[in-house]
Amino acid sequence: MAITTFIDYLRKEKRYSPHSLISYTNDLTQFYLFLKDELQLSDDHKPEHHDVRSWIVSLMEKELNPRSVNRKITALRSYFKFLKREGLIDYNPTQKISALKVKKQIPHFASEADMEQLFNNLEFEPGFKGTRDKLVLEMLYSTGMRRAELINLKTSDVNFYNRELKVLGKRNKERIIPFTDKLAVSLKSYLAEKQKQSGKMMDDQVLFVNDKGKKMGEKLVYSLVNKYLSLVTTIEKRSPHVMRHTFATHMLNNGAELNAIKEILGHSNLSATQIYTHNTIEKLKSIYKQAHPRA
Repeated sequence: MAITTFIDYLRKEKRYSPHSLISYTNDLTQFYLFLKDELQLSDDHKPEHHDVRSWIVSLMEKELNPRSVNRKITALRSYFKFLKREGLIDYNPTQKISALKVKKQIPHFASEADMEQLFNNLEFEPGFKGTRDKLVLEMLYSTGMRRAELINLKTSDVNFYNRELKVLGKRNKERIIPFTDKLAVSLKSYLAEKQKQSGKMMDDQVLFVNDKGKKMGEKLVYSLVNKYLSLVTTIEKRSPHVMRHTFATHMLNNGAELNAIKEILGHSNLSATQIYTHNTIEKLKSIYKQAHPRA
């Protein structure tokens, strides 16, 4: 089946994450089910431009989020581009399909005062669990790394001498992130507490482990970030990705160059990083209104 071949290509050649592979598989399967069930087309029918348009219209009629529709269009476009390159089709039916217009959303982020409250005034329970929880929050805020990158960190990825972390990002791209002396102290405290857990079989290969000593899962990271952020901020979203947005916004507000932030975050192009300039502009507007006599 062509879809299986395409997914294998994404896995082996493009090194897409398991999550992305599942999304692509679901989107393509959904498209072909639409052709069969809704348009009553045979399995050997080669999709045309109007077939793709009909599918997009059906998704919009279901009031699907435009971002989700665009993701499906991207999956379809990549798939047919692959088929054409392999000589399996002569015409790419997505060639003249445009993405839907999406309203730009300003990323949610916590204030610097919130972060001050989190790390300096909030009490974490003593011992392994509290030390780990605080380090997870510090790591996300100090480095801007993604949740998946954090839980996949190995103990050997920490270079205390150079104050560097080796991070494996999207599509298995490695990057180096510097870390502060404060984070180094927290890391050493955590590793010491981890070593004390002699009664449990601790996974020494991975950096962050759960209460049973196994590799920390995504749900645990989300729950503890949500728990502690709820204690210091009233922002609507309180997720690991909000910590990433907070890191980038605070860096930019304090004079960091956009290209430097791009490299630390692991963005493939600058446009992905430029969303944080909107927050800076909003801050400038606020200062302007407060400071200018005629504002």
